[in-house]
Amino acid sequence: MLQIFTKTNYLLRETFLGLRRGGWMNWAAISTIAVLLFLFGISLQASWQFESLLNQFGNQLEVSAYLDTGIQAADLKPSIAAMPEVAAVEAVSKEVAWTALIKELGISEINGATKQLEGNPLVDELKVKAKSPAGVPILAAKLSQVAGVDEVIFVDEAVKRVAQLNQGLNWISSVVITLLTLTAIAVITTTIRLIVMARRREIEVMQLVGATTSWIYLPFILQGVTFGVVGAAISWSLLTALQQFLNHLLAQQPEFVQFLTHGLQISPFQTVFLAVILLGLGSSVGVMGSLFAVRKIAMR
Repeated sequence: MLQIFTKTNYLLRETFLGLRRGGWMNWAAISTIAVLLFLFGISLQASWQFESLLNQFGNQLEVSAYLDTGIQAADLKPSIAAMPEVAAVEAVSKEVAWTALIKELGISEINGATKQLEGNPLVDELKVKAKSPAGVPILAAKLSQVAGVDEVIFVDEAVKRVAQLNQGLNWISSVVITLLTLTAIAVITTTIRLIVMARRREIEVMQLVGATTSWIYLPFILQGVTFGVVGAAISWSLLTALQQFLNHLLAQQPEFVQFLTHGLQISPFQTVFLAVILLGLGSSVGVMGSLFAVRKIAMR
């Protein structure tokens, strides 16, 4: 137990000493990682929000299949429900639809309106809900080929536009994040290399007394991890502050705008998962940068 405590104390002391000698280069490495993780967090949140919006469209978007005159919705419901793309089917008879339409129009006398139009002009309808937004067009094409289905109506353009926007943002964010990741690794490599060079004589003495290479350079790797952890904490703080600002701003908007943006809120699980991802990515970038610096110097 005492040996473990001694080794841990040595690693922490050497790591802190290296950070002190890094000076402003530490801040350069931490700020680069913080910007990287901040942009990554925004892009990941945006991707989740767009996915939530697509799912919201998919849950609310129903393919309406209007049947031919004389065809009963209840007769076609079992065969439609058996399709692999279908999540749920609701049969709406023309009587139910007519009653709902009369109420929406504010007509108090339903019998009088029916007599004026010489009967119920509507047809039976099947409201079919797809399992996923991507399956909506396929489902609509299948329904249009079913015997007894006169017309199939669904809104596909909004889903396509949101999906295309999400794909475009993912491509752009991937390029930017890749460039920033390489930049962060380069900055950390340079910072650690300068710290190692400043302690070159100490390292030579440790090598002469028999210290292993891994034990000598482990504190420098821990310094890279520290850069990543601190950068992740800063980026998480910025993301949280931005989210609170947007929530405060949306709270002052009309109810319709609040309703539209309600589906864009990320879940508590996604919030915790985002923090874990930022911490893991920041630590990984820090380790990679420090390993590159230590490897180049250790191989000389």
